[in-house]
Amino acid sequence: MLCIFTKNLKILSTFSFLITLLEDPAINEEQILNPNLSAQKALLIVLAWALAISVIIAGVYQIRLSDPYVRDVLNHHGQVTQGNAIFQLNCSGCHGSTGAGKVGPSLQRVTAHRSQVGLIDQITSGKTPPMPKFQASPQEMADLLEYLKTL
Repeated sequence: MLCIFTKNLKILSTFSFLITLLEDPAINEEQILNPNLSAQKALLIVLAWALAISVIIAGVYQIRLSDPYVRDVLNHHGQVTQGNAIFQLNCSGCHGSTGAGKVGPSLQRVTAHRSQVGLIDQITSGKTPPMPKFQASPQEMADLLEYLKTL
């Protein structure tokens, strides 16, 4: 996969180099003699962007993790049976008794694509109407998160 990416990057770099050569008559000899220099620059730019995006994502995660409620929830050990009871009472009306979805979306395998911090935010924020804010105690939220892992 990396080999294909590198080949495509070299092709794009060569194409970019040729366009630059056509547009800019003041190209220095080092660039003309060493087109791999452009590929290296392009690769460094891609890596810099990937690093910047990773740092931003990690920063957002750390900000969410600094919330005392989130830390408290994550420090509790959830019980699946209690989580099931909480789910049936508060969530099944929209998400179905098995989490397959009704009015609300399916929650099956939700923990495969959402972090626990993201789930806590989603559940407690009420940012996605018609889902209401759900203010559970840290233990209740830990129980609910544990149950969601079983869907």
